Amino acid sequence: MQVRNNSTAACLRVAGYALWFALGPLILLPCPVARAQPQATVTGPHRTRLFLKDHSYQIVMSYRIQGDRVFFVSAERDGVEEVIPLSLIDFEATHRWEQEHPPVSDGTTVTQTPAAPPPTIDPELLKEELERRALTPEVAPDLQLPEQSSVLALDTFQGTPELVSLTQSTGDLNLTTGHSIVRSVVNPRASPHQIVQLRGERAAVQLHVNQPVFYLRIGDDTATSTGGTPLVVDTHGASSAQSTVAGNTADSQYAIVRTDVRQAARVIASFNPVDLGAGQAPEDVVETTTEVLPGGHWMKVTPRTPLTFGEYALMEIMSPREINLGVWDFGVHPASPENRDALKPAPKHPMTLERRIPD
Repeated sequence: MQVRNNSTAACLRVAGYALWFALGPLILLPCPVARAQPQATVTGPHRTRLFLKDHSYQIVMSYRIQGDRVFFVSAERDGVEEVIPLSLIDFEATHRWEQEHPPVSDGTTVTQTPAAPPPTIDPELLKEELERRALTPEVAPDLQLPEQSSVLALDTFQGTPELVSLTQSTGDLNLTTGHSIVRSVVNPRASPHQIVQLRGERAAVQLHVNQPVFYLRIGDDTATSTGGTPLVVDTHGASSAQSTVAGNTADSQYAIVRTDVRQAARVIASFNPVDLGAGQAPEDVVETTTEVLPGGHWMKVTPRTPLTFGEYALMEIMSPREINLGVWDFGVHPASPENRDALKPAPKHPMTLERRIPD
């Protein structure tokens, strides 16, 4: 009985070894792992490029991966959905192009930024355009200096910036040109005296801000000739004054003088130009800073300190010993009505350049 049991055990062992050798390789084989498919993230329909490994590309509206194929909606064939093997797609180039050209949303649709550069402007035309803009620079949003005027003041009326033209006046000399020069040589040893008397107690132009900015045309002939002979005035100790007509120059300096208002007249007293810049300017004289705008056609004149209510005149200082008796008078009264013929902002329509296809 013991022999039979041993034989049976031996048979079972042999059968187990046979089964092991038969099934062992199958048990040791690794389980198959699913290959990761390239993922493509597309945020809504938009024009993009689906690059192929042969460096070509398809312009598509969207694409999706399904198994070993890529389905895409063609942007060149009326939105037809097409299919292409996954192995032909260069996803690295596709994703790189999408990062460099992100879609732009206008709130309702998603569009692709244009890849083509805008058309270029001819250098000669660009130079002419810059020169034209220098003749009429912008001094406030949508507010430009005109070509016709010589001297203007930048004012603000009820929150709106305005340009007001100033007329040159020499009192009893009756000059009303854009820019006339009545030269007067200053005698520094003489006591202050009346040099100009303007008619009326108020100037025709009344500004509404206490720090207006003045713009004077320079570098070209914008004045109108009087056609008369040189004028001679009594300067009470200074030499005689002669009148000529010329444009403003960048070498001139300017000061704002407060006038002495009398019955039916405004009087300007003499002062020594040498005192300007040395901290010795008279109380009724406000010094200014000057700046030539790009292009060299206009000079910007700004008072260094705010102006109080009253009547003033802008005077040209031609040299430390010579002043121009032709002045531009104005007043500062915030409650005054709006000036006539003031230039107001004029919004411009944007100008765009479009490519033209030759016939």
